[in-house]
Amino acid sequence: MLSLIKLPRVFTINQVPKVFHEDSIISGYRHPRSSATDCILSLFQLTNETLNIWTHFLPTWYFLWKLVMVVLIQRAWQDSFTWPLLIFLFSCCIYPLTSSCAHTFSTMSARARHICFFFDYGALSFYSLGSAIVYSAYVFPDKWMNSLFHQYYIPIAVLNTVICTALACYSRLGFPFLQYNHDIMKRFPECQRPKFSKYMRVVAFAYPYLFDNIPLFYRVFFCVGEGCTDMNTNILHYYHITLALLTGFLFATHLPERLAPGSFDYIGHSHQLFHVCGILATHFQMEAVEQDMMIRRSWLREHSLPITFASSLGAALFCVVQNLIIIILFSLPLLSGPVCKEKKHNKVSFQFFISLF
Repeated sequence: MLSLIKLPRVFTINQVPKVFHEDSIISGYRHPRSSATDCILSLFQLTNETLNIWTHFLPTWYFLWKLVMVVLIQRAWQDSFTWPLLIFLFSCCIYPLTSSCAHTFSTMSARARHICFFFDYGALSFYSLGSAIVYSAYVFPDKWMNSLFHQYYIPIAVLNTVICTALACYSRLGFPFLQYNHDIMKRFPECQRPKFSKYMRVVAFAYPYLFDNIPLFYRVFFCVGEGCTDMNTNILHYYHITLALLTGFLFATHLPERLAPGSFDYIGHSHQLFHVCGILATHFQMEAVEQDMMIRRSWLREHSLPITFASSLGAALFCVVQNLIIIILFSLPLLSGPVCKEKKHNKVSFQFFISLF
């Protein structure tokens, strides 16, 4: 059937505007003003985004299955002890689904690209909060239970997610209305200072991850003797930490394509590897927290802080609302102007396309 459908054409880096360029990726770019239909059809042809999409879209269904099992079998809504796991699994479904949608529809226009990845950043920061909530409930080392750090851990994690989303969005365009609007196509700081923009984005996501994992790092690397939680679950946490660090390394370094630009355009570039490692890290993280929850259930019910609406579902809902507000604020300037102005600005950039269609 696909042979009867005319798939969209792909282009080289010199045929698309700079905003669509990827470091050391030379070919396989989709049309920078693709229709929604073209974006969906591109899922079934080989472009430099195809595996980025599928490596997150397919795992979404596995994570969704895990979520449904918790809801149906453990009846999560009836037991507050299960609420943190429910939030975490929901965040595990949201971030890969949002990422796959962002990669799918990001070539509809320059505006669409930015807005798609604003949502991607918000979903990743929500996943960070989901990790913090589930760690607070099931993973904290025994000797840190009910400590001052434990009591303020979730509020700080909520604040971190807001900062993470705002900083990541800022790294693309700067401050809305002040540094960009619908008429400004040369953006700050991504186009003018791409390395600074990249470093800012790395910091935006590295900081909440490092904070969320303080109790886990202490538990598996430093805690010895009485009051430590030394179980078979720790090996799963090791796997998760190793893969998470590898994920960050790939995201920051753009290896291996930087070593041989053009050789990994379609298969094997860092973003694909980053997606695969991130999903595997989430899988081991999920297995680890579920084991901690089951093995430590009785002890946690007696010694840990009580799981309340405010520290679980309430914190998650607050994060969702705040992230949506931030995304809307950064998106408004891109949506406030008529589309024709963007077309007029890009007339010179796209004149070479006239002869192609």
